[in-house]
Amino acid sequence: MSAHERIDELVKNNDVVLFMKGSPLFPQCGFSSRAIAILDHLNVEFASVDVLQDQEIRQGIKEYSDWPTIPQLYVKGEFLGGSDIMMEMYEAGELQELFEEHGLAKAG
Repeated sequence: MSAHERIDELVKNNDVVLFMKGSPLFPQCGFSSRAIAILDHLNVEFASVDVLQDQEIRQGIKEYSDWPTIPQLYVKGEFLGGSDIMMEMYEAGELQELFEEHGLAKAG
């Protein structure tokens, strides 16, 4: 299975998936750490993929989304963006709305 196929499967089989550096418990960069903090604050369940563990995924995700940086957040198969976009959406209340619309925010 190619990196593109594996990424496609992850994106389609998880309501929320974050491609990041490190793990949710041990993020390996500030941007990944901020993305985790936002998702945790919103009480959203998500899958995570540590791109540092797989060079094919690390390179492949950038091509898959046509986005040069990591982390990358996908919700219901759609690419939302990286931590800056997540932060902007969060501060505007748009991220909370999106998760609520899809029934992804857990009560809390």
